Amino acid sequence: MHDNDDISVLEAELEASPLDELENLEEVAEFPGPDPEEMLVLLRSPQNQQRMIAARAFCELEEPRAIPDLITLLSDACPLIRVSAAYGLGRNPAPSAVEPLIHQLHQDWNGYVRKGIVWALGNCRDRRALEPLLHALKTDISAVRLWSASALVQMTHVGYEAIITAMPPLIEALRRDPVAAVRSNCAWTVGQLARELPSNVIYATAVDALIEAFAEDEDLGVREDARLSVLKVGDARGLQVIEEIERDGLLL
Repeated sequence: MHDNDDISVLEAELEASPLDELENLEEVAEFPGPDPEEMLVLLRSPQNQQRMIAARAFCELEEPRAIPDLITLLSDACPLIRVSAAYGLGRNPAPSAVEPLIHQLHQDWNGYVRKGIVWALGNCRDRRALEPLLHALKTDISAVRLWSASALVQMTHVGYEAIITAMPPLIEALRRDPVAAVRSNCAWTVGQLARELPSNVIYATAVDALIEAFAEDEDLGVREDARLSVLKVGDARGLQVIEEIERDGLLL
């Protein structure tokens, strides 16, 4: 169970990207970037500020040599360092980072850190990340559920078994999650995963769920995202049903 304070802090940033914290790095992109060699040294600095600066630098830099130290910083006492390390590992995904990321996801009290971790786990494109991401989608605070839904789209790179395992919880969240932004992200991910499936029962269930969201969800944004997902899937039956609903004005 996570603190209610954690929920209130994160509710205001539901629609923010996991990389929003890193905007300052991108704003100065026209200037020379940080020196990787210097940042590698600072990752082990005894000073919190220097470790944080170095970890943030590897949110921009792709440098495999930083991975072991970023993994170590996942358990740093300072949450700003932990969140920077998580984003750094998302920029530098590695099989060796998956288990440490999962471990920290299960125990970290800070929602910002967990949000960064689920983003990083998605980028790892590893079968081991599937169950932790699904657990976060079902049980975590809204901001983390939001990014878990998006991270699960990476299961398209893992394989068929991962896709069919991810689909039922995503459909359940599309139907039941109380936060519209989470349902919207689920609609997008369900559509992306459905495109990778053959025409089977799971595929048909996914299309039905998207049609249901389009026809019945109380939020206009969710309806539109569900409609766009059906259009991208290109399912003939789904397209016909949406056309009929729009023509007959059957939306609630």
